[in-house]
Parts: sequence; structure tokens; C-alpha cells
Amino acid sequence: MLRDSDLKFRVSHRLSGFRRAPLGADTRDYRRAAVALTIVDEGFGAKVRGTAKPLRWSANASLLLTRRPQTMRRHAGQWALPGGRMDEGETTVAAALRELHEEVGLHLPETAVLGQLDDFATRSGFIMTPVVVWGGSARRLVAQPEEVASIHRIPLTELLRLDAPVLRESDAPAGEGTGAPMLRMPIGQDYIAAPTAALLYQFRELCLAGRATRVAHFEQPYFAWR
Repeated sequence: MLRDSDLKFRVSHRLSGFRRAPLGADTRDYRRAAVALTIVDEGFGAKVRGTAKPLRWSANASLLLTRRPQTMRRHAGQWALPGGRMDEGETTVAAALRELHEEVGLHLPETAVLGQLDDFATRSGFIMTPVVVWGGSARRLVAQPEEVASIHRIPLTELLRLDAPVLRESDAPAGEGTGAPMLRMPIGQDYIAAPTAALLYQFRELCLAGRATRVAHFEQPYFAWR
């Protein structure tokens, strides 16, 4: 799958026709956050178990993901999308682009934004708004060491695997879960759990496959609740 004008048009067109589901008045106790799903070229980067590491830069499309440092107080070592809490008075788009710049060193204008996906309420107390961004070649990325242990370029074809998504029964203590299945997205020989996996799945379904799929109901693994 090439990162070309055809892909950009398809993704932008699908997002423009999508009626996203925001979360508002009944979530006042949640903190607001924005994350960036950023489409870039494949290239050199941290390898994921079970996927081939590119030997050169290519025009094939990939998505930027990070791993959080093991030293972090919350969600240590977990997969993440560049993003974080919104500052007071900050728009969702501005927050996503700021966090993208701060965490991986990629500075982009608002014109790089293609659209937004559904809000997702995390068990750790955030309303995450996913912003889809056209990131270009992104050849020079620099990890912010306090928040990013490694930067990964995940080929978009990896998101389209036939064994994705993986649904499992919730591992929450009896009586605490919603009864909905947990969602995971396999990446190489590893997997990414919700909430990040839920955003990746909706990105795959809508932006890559043209299917308007909702994901807000999927449960998150118990370790992500804290």
C-alpha cells in the first residue's frame, strides 16, 4: 500500500463522510486527551517481533506508534499513539499536533489533518479523540525519552491481517466489567491491547477498508484500568 495521492484521497474522503460519535455531557469527570494516527513512509526504525525491518526507505505507507518507557509510573512499556492530555483552551487538533511534535519530533501544520475518529473513553479516566494525520516521509524522528522508549513504523498492511482483530473475554474481576469482549490487534508476533487497539481497528475499518465501524463498546484489559 503506497503512501500516495490515491491513499490520501481515499482516507480523507472516508473521514469527511463519517459522522463521528463524540462524548460530552455525561463524561464531565473524564480528562480530555488527543492522539495522532499518523500516516508516514516505511523506513528504518525499531523492529517489531515477526515483521520484516525495511532495508531502505520506501513509499509504502505505515503508521507511527511508540512504546512507553518501563520507568513510567502509569502504563509502563505499553504500546501507544503519540498524544496526551489537552491543555486548557486547546483544540483537539492543536493538542494532537503538539504531542506529535513533542513525543517524536514531527512538526506538521493543521493542513496535514485528514479528519477525526470516534471519541473513546478509557478505563483510566480519559476521553481520547483520535486525529488522523498525513505525516509525509517523516525521515527525522526523535523520541522524547521521558515518554517514548522507541518509535515504530507499522505497515498499514499489518493492520489488514486476516487474524485481526482478536476478541477475548474480559479479564476484569467478576461484576466489574461491561460484559463486552476485549479487543486486541496483532502486530508481528506481538499484540496491541485496547484502548490503542480499538483506535487502530476503527482506523483500519473506516480509513483503509471503507467500513463505518464503531469501537467504543470494546472492553480494555484489566491492567489498563489503572
